[in-house]
Amino acid sequence: QVQLVEYGGGLVQAGDSLSLSCAASGRIFSWYHMGWFRQAPGKERVFVAAISGNSASTSYAESVKGRFTISRDNAKNTVYLQMNSLKPEDTASYYCAARRSFNTVIKVQSNEYDNWGQGTQVTVSS
Repeated sequence: QVQLVEYGGGLVQAGDSLSLSCAASGRIFSWYHMGWFRQAPGKERVFVAAISGNSASTSYAESVKGRFTISRDNAKNTVYLQMNSLKPEDTASYYCAARRSFNTVIKVQSNEYDNWGQGTQVTVSS
């Protein structure tokens, strides 16, 4: 198991940038693929981005491609989500997730991840 804590949410205006981070503890961080998911009120949790343990592979939802960038620093046990050109539809609670994997195949379904953070709220005003 790995424990995850997200940081960096807040209230921004459309077009602004925001960076989220997720600190992990408990196991060898590089053994885990890391993902970001988001959930808007009344909607299901959906995939945003994910990165493999050695950063060789990344995947993004179509809605955030070109605007969001996922990265990780295994020395700091931290994964990041840089969000640029934010839109009101990006408003949601953002969750960090981890799944143990030793290959580079990225999973985008939430049920593939078995470690979750508590979430951080991102609100984008128009």
